[in-house]
Amino acid sequence: MQKEAAVVEDLVDPRRSEPEFILTERAMLEAWLEFHRTTLELKTEGLSDLQRKSRPVASSRLSLHGLVRHMAEVERRVLAGEDIGFLWADPSVDDSELVPLDDADWEADLAAWHAECRASRDVAATKDIESTGLRRGRPCSLRWVYNHMIEEYARHNGHADLIRELVDGAVGW
Repeated sequence: MQKEAAVVEDLVDPRRSEPEFILTERAMLEAWLEFHRTTLELKTEGLSDLQRKSRPVASSRLSLHGLVRHMAEVERRVLAGEDIGFLWADPSVDDSELVPLDDADWEADLAAWHAECRASRDVAATKDIESTGLRRGRPCSLRWVYNHMIEEYARHNGHADLIRELVDGAVGW
């Protein structure tokens, strides 16, 4: 008989709900982005520091803690532009914000991610959805940025699902 998987209870949480079915384009994009930001945070809750830093897939650098740091870097760089500095990453080393985490402080890193999310919201609030900035030296619309951020979070939330299940057996959407 197969063991029934535990469910991450916190995923049914008043901080997170699917967007309404009928919204303006911008409101829909912002709602889905918030949904995915909250999903990542919920996936990290109720774990020890060691569990959040755990890399249960031997061939991967991914951990829940590392994903939060990675998304802080993404929040920081995608809306702000290329001339802003890094929090943890070394630009000469791909995904260097993911490891090592030995001395990483969860509360400080979570606070940094929250601050980057706030900063992204603040920057986006000053722009029209058609506004363009530069990404890799080319014009890029806020619409593209929203879609990219949703894609980035959704992809990494899939990773977080698997990591969480491997760390403590909890599953959930």
